[in-house]
Amino acid sequence: MTTIAIIPAGGKGLRSGLATPKQYLKVYGKEIIIYTLQTFQKNKLINKIIVAAEPEYFSLLIRLVKKYRLSKVKLIVEGGNTRQQSVFNAVLASEADSNDLLVVHDAARALLPDNVLTNSILSAKKSGNSLVCIKAKDTLIKGKKFVDEYLNRDVVYYVQTPQIFKYQELYKALVEAESENFVGTDESMLVKKTGKKVNIVEGSVFNFKITTKEDVQLFKKLVK
Repeated sequence: MTTIAIIPAGGKGLRSGLATPKQYLKVYGKEIIIYTLQTFQKNKLINKIIVAAEPEYFSLLIRLVKKYRLSKVKLIVEGGNTRQQSVFNAVLASEADSNDLLVVHDAARALLPDNVLTNSILSAKKSGNSLVCIKAKDTLIKGKKFVDEYLNRDVVYYVQTPQIFKYQELYKALVEAESENFVGTDESMLVKKTGKKVNIVEGSVFNFKITTKEDVQLFKKLVK
């Protein structure tokens, strides 16, 4: 069984308010995406890495892969108009066998702890798939201008990545979603839609997605 990491990095990062997509922003002289890729490079359970990116960043990525000796990065593919399409492009190019594991992880989640990555892969090998999440701690409400109701936080989770599935399951989910013109917010939604049970694995508060300027500042403080 081969374990292949897929890193969708095609987003423009418009919510960050930065001129450069956040995954290519330099923090202490190193692009954010490199922090992410180095985690996968170092993990012993990862065999290969595929990055999905916009073509205008291919040359930069190729230079960075060489500079940081990211030998597991075997392929850079063109991203799509959506994250879902970017992942699909990488899946199609993966040359994976049916039971190989595909580990999809956001390029902007640059502080993924190695033990979370390892545990999620081992869980997927045992159970067939895994979805990294953290349990809600705060009081949760539903409403717009006013409180409609309070939610039971004991059964609410914040979804993170990596999200790990066998090639055959993720491929099937992506094909079905495309045929129905359905766009999900992540891969787990697509796989669940096919009728598969998705296993929850414990994540980490450090594994946050860098989205806003405040997130960038937090990241800088944590890696200083």
